[in-house]
Amino acid sequence: MKLHELKPIEGAIHVGKRKGRGTSSGNGKTAGRGTKGQNSRSGGGTRLGFEGGQTPFYKRLPKRGFTNFFRKEFAIINVSQLNDYAEGTVITPELLLKDGKIKRVESGVKVLGKGALNVKLTVQAHQFSKSAKTMIESVGGNAEVI
Repeated sequence: MKLHELKPIEGAIHVGKRKGRGTSSGNGKTAGRGTKGQNSRSGGGTRLGFEGGQTPFYKRLPKRGFTNFFRKEFAIINVSQLNDYAEGTVITPELLLKDGKIKRVESGVKVLGKGALNVKLTVQAHQFSKSAKTMIESVGGNAEVI
């Protein structure tokens, strides 16, 4: 089988209706839009969420809170996840990303102190929790803020 021999499955392709092609087609003249009214016109119809002039649902709901545009999202990793690395490894955000420990470096990487650390490591991150920093240093490693 070659690419030029591929064909869609029987019944998968439907020929569209030919509208506005004479009265005998069954969809001539008004092309299935009916006569007069907003939807019969070109460019007619209403916007998404329009409720005929009634106050729309999204305006009837109470407004709460606000969005902080300056918020920083950190990629989070726990100290226990660093046990997979060999002793003396320098752990950087790029290494964590490559190994799949974090999905993406957003505003930076933050190391949290959940779990236990058994390996002496040099960890480079944008932020550390107090417990994570003390845990890394108690094993003999370094916690470097980038």
